[in-house]
Amino acid sequence: MSGREPAIRVTLLPRDTNPHGTIFGGVILSYIDQAGAVVAHQHGASRVVTVAMDKVVFHAPVYVGDLVSFYGELVRIGRTSIIVKVTVEAAPPGAAGPGRRVTEAVITYVNVDRYGVPTPILEAPSAKTPGPSPASTDQGSQA
Repeated sequence: MSGREPAIRVTLLPRDTNPHGTIFGGVILSYIDQAGAVVAHQHGASRVVTVAMDKVVFHAPVYVGDLVSFYGELVRIGRTSIIVKVTVEAAPPGAAGPGRRVTEAVITYVNVDRYGVPTPILEAPSAKTPGPSPASTDQGSQA
């Protein structure tokens, strides 16, 4: 994923581990959902709810201390829905080069108003600009 900025990048902590010493899959799923919402906001969605997350297969474990990057890309914008693909990579602290592929998912969000009613997405003028906007994390996805 060289040349691209992740929607989210985190270092995972001991509290995120399962009894086997690796990171809970649910922790990764939560970050996938958040990263997808960041991308949805970059493309004009104002408040999104998660409708579906396609099959998620974990290809490699994530360990405590790994730097985990969540890369998002727009798949499609509908009238009120937006589909985003999120790819997850992890690397040990201080590792050079790209991380190992952990998983990927395709998430469908619906843009809603403050009452939860689907509302049209107005494509953002800066939608073609990569990288997260600081305001995009203010209204994370709601499941």
